[in-house]
Amino acid sequence: MPPVPDTDRDALVEPPGDGRVFTWRASVGLGDTTPAGRVRLDAIAGWLQDAAYFDLVDVELEDRGIWVMRRMRLRVERFPRVGEIIELRTFCSAAGSLAAERRTTLESAGGLVESVATWVFLDTETARPQRLGPEFDEVYWTSAAGRRVRTSLRHGPPPDNGERLDWRFRVADLDVADHVNNAAYWTVAEELLAGEEPDELDLEIEFRDPAQAGQAVVIRDGGSVWVTAADGTLHASIAGLPG
Repeated sequence: MPPVPDTDRDALVEPPGDGRVFTWRASVGLGDTTPAGRVRLDAIAGWLQDAAYFDLVDVELEDRGIWVMRRMRLRVERFPRVGEIIELRTFCSAAGSLAAERRTTLESAGGLVESVATWVFLDTETARPQRLGPEFDEVYWTSAAGRRVRTSLRHGPPPDNGERLDWRFRVADLDVADHVNNAAYWTVAEELLAGEEPDELDLEIEFRDPAQAGQAVVIRDGGSVWVTAADGTLHASIAGLPG
């Protein structure tokens, strides 16, 4: 998979002049960082999904269905550090009939992270996509400002000659949807960054078939990574890691 051109990545649009913007705060604890004190990618991803969830809780829409992440762009301009207070500002930046896009800025005294993520809305009983509905539109349509969400995936399949590494997802990586939580996939990137402390990153992750706890395979080719099941089923891919 070649590097994803900036022109093909989801845009990091500015906050709306009109419409809902939700703010949530958290603290960077000892369990969120590397030995060098920078926040790990999986911790950032966890805060991003928590902000999204608590936004829905705040408007009493959290129980209407299940939101499953399709794609996320994560641009770290400066990594937050241990002990800092982080503030997340999030809003709906695009929408469709079955999915929506969420823009989030995570900022601390020393850190700045920009994110845009595509989420598909599923029926709780059937696990099939369902319409967002008028309840969603009433709260979030204004900030979307007429932008339409893009749900098509862009990453290609893993190469036959890529470097292969054994991986294992833990039972502790499962979430309330009974599959590996999206934040847990970023531990793969952290493992590959081991010993490196980059100042900035611009990464994109795409999700396909959900993973369960157990054996997995990581395939790496330069700055691209694929996570598959032992039988080759593709779970997720990450683009933009240092080669």
